[in-house]
Amino acid sequence: MTATADQIAQVRRMVAELTTTTYSDALIEAAIERYPLMDEFGQEPWIWTVVDGVQTRSENEYWVDTYDLNAAAAEIWQEKAGTLTSTTDFSADGGNYSDSQKYAQAMSQARFYLSRRSAKTVKLIKWPLEGNESDEPSGN
Repeated sequence: MTATADQIAQVRRMVAELTTTTYSDALIEAAIERYPLMDEFGQEPWIWTVVDGVQTRSENEYWVDTYDLNAAAAEIWQEKAGTLTSTTDFSADGGNYSDSQKYAQAMSQARFYLSRRSAKTVKLIKWPLEGNESDEPSGN
């Protein structure tokens, strides 16, 4: 599972970080890889197996690297907003300086990208299965 250079460049543009001064390619790649999606062939990034009652997750070798870049961009914008929480507004020498607008703009961008995340679903499996009395606890 590896984000491509094009994906890293796209997220870099989405978060207005055109240089590697604050966010290196490795940091952006890590943010991207936290949001894998089902690929166009319906393959999940992981395969879950249960052995002796223990769930194990392994990488799906058939999965085509597919990521939610909007979710990665939203995460970075939220992090950038967090660094701006201590900014203050002040007046000096006849001018008004509103540094809090930087925080508001960063959060606005975070909300923008959060609203464009890919939809996620979870498959629920009813347990115990109906008509399978052997799985039901005995309560004599």
